[in-house]
Amino acid sequence: MVDLAPIVGLVGKANVGKSTFFAAATLKPVEIANFPFTTIKANRGVAYFRSNCVCKEFNVKDNPNNSACIDGIRLVPVDLIDTPGLIRGAHEGKGLGNQFLDEVRRADALIVVCDAAGATDAGGQPVPPGTNDPLDDIHLFEEEFDLWLLGIISKDFDKFARTAEMKREEIWKYIDEKLSGLGITRNHIISACEKCRLNPFKATNWTRDDLLKFAVELRRSSKPLIVAANKADKEYALENIERLKAAGYIVIPTCAEAELALRRATEAGLIRYTPGDKDFQILQPEKLNQNQLRALESIREKVLKKWGGTGLQTAINEAFSNLLDMIVVYPVEDADKLTDGKGRTLPDCYLVPNGITARAFAGVVHTELAESFIYAIDARSKKRLGEGQTLKNRDVIQIVAAKARK
Repeated sequence: MVDLAPIVGLVGKANVGKSTFFAAATLKPVEIANFPFTTIKANRGVAYFRSNCVCKEFNVKDNPNNSACIDGIRLVPVDLIDTPGLIRGAHEGKGLGNQFLDEVRRADALIVVCDAAGATDAGGQPVPPGTNDPLDDIHLFEEEFDLWLLGIISKDFDKFARTAEMKREEIWKYIDEKLSGLGITRNHIISACEKCRLNPFKATNWTRDDLLKFAVELRRSSKPLIVAANKADKEYALENIERLKAAGYIVIPTCAEAELALRRATEAGLIRYTPGDKDFQILQPEKLNQNQLRALESIREKVLKKWGGTGLQTAINEAFSNLLDMIVVYPVEDADKLTDGKGRTLPDCYLVPNGITARAFAGVVHTELAESFIYAIDARSKKRLGEGQTLKNRDVIQIVAAKARK
């Protein structure tokens, strides 16, 4: 099996709700408290990508195996990392800077969580709402990551640049080796070089400003981000969210505390709620006291009705579908019955890169299927698809191979 699963990281300064976001998205127990550095090491958990399941289109009852289907909503597992809170000077090792940046390198895309109410200062300490500018939260992350990346690129750069020129080689090869393990590819490096209009054969002419611009472009292409404007139900949040959008960011208003409350109530069997829903249904009102009922109604009025949801599922979906350009595809072994070898209907659903070919998708399901691929069958049209055929979102595909999968 070829592992194409990307990782999305939650980043931002301390005390803006990252750990609450992570807990709500994954329901994995993490320490949540109203003080900085609650998260002292990265937590990694499983969240879900929400997609309309094809079961209703085909009018079948599915039997999910690697994912879940709730009332026609398919929830596909995805990896999410919660990183330590960031402070200024992290690139120099201040606070938990080295650990933070080392964890961020593992992510393919980022959700930058900020305090939309402006109620935490640069160090993560509580301040009166409206005091802090959430734009500074975003700029803090960008600047610290850019300077950290600059430090890596700059080390012995002059030496590598002279060697590359002497051998009449492009500098890409040497930068590629230095950035190995950071999730930065040769294509990212080439693209950043072109955008900065830097001559890869004359890297000895690159100035420190050139290197910083180069680092900025590398970060933008290799670690794309969206903004989760958390605490969207608080005072000053609305105007700050509009300012964030005006600054050019993709902004999702979120309320992590509300999502966590709804998820825990669902887990306890008190309400019916699927992540991403615009409302919930109370199932057992007799088990809820008046304070709990008022709290749920407050979530409905101040969050769900105002924003159309808590925003967490929207942020996760946006990160995978928009930033990482992923689609969902269903593999079956019988395109007519939509079943696998065990007779299960639409058991599996994979999140894969947009533009994936039929043969490459076969490798995602099982390595041997790609090695002995003959053709694929589209369950909707019943047409045969060649190995280079590009798959579409929500395709249901049968892989026909010479060697049976073990």
